[in-house]
Amino acid sequence: MNKIFIIFYLIIFSNYLFAQNDSSAIKDVMNKQIQAWNNGDIDRFMQTYWKSDSLMFIGSTAPVYGWQTTLENYKKHYPDTATMGKLSFNLIKLNQLSPEYYFVIGAWHLKRTQEKDIGGYFTLLFRKINGTWIIVVDHTS
Repeated sequence: MNKIFIIFYLIIFSNYLFAQNDSSAIKDVMNKQIQAWNNGDIDRFMQTYWKSDSLMFIGSTAPVYGWQTTLENYKKHYPDTATMGKLSFNLIKLNQLSPEYYFVIGAWHLKRTQEKDIGGYFTLLFRKINGTWIIVVDHTS
């Protein structure tokens, strides 16, 4: 009976450790986004997204599909560092859906000097592909 209890405990504990590592990895991805954005580097910011035509981005208009289209939209709406401002996130909830998927809810804020500050909320669907967490769906308002 003790062996069964120990095995059960080890399984539960190892799942907990993997979940902690995954949530830390996702927080690292979000921090990479902040660093890239605040350095005015939209191309590096986009490295956290799925390089696929199936990437979905939902903003104030209809859903947009594709990594390249999303990149072009970011560059169109944020043509310079003054417009980009300084990005910050407040992560509200990280929810593991499965070993392969995480759902993230948060708030974003752009502090800008030449234009009005803006902000809102986002929901992200992360997927672990080839051992790396990347954003496959982004809904930002």
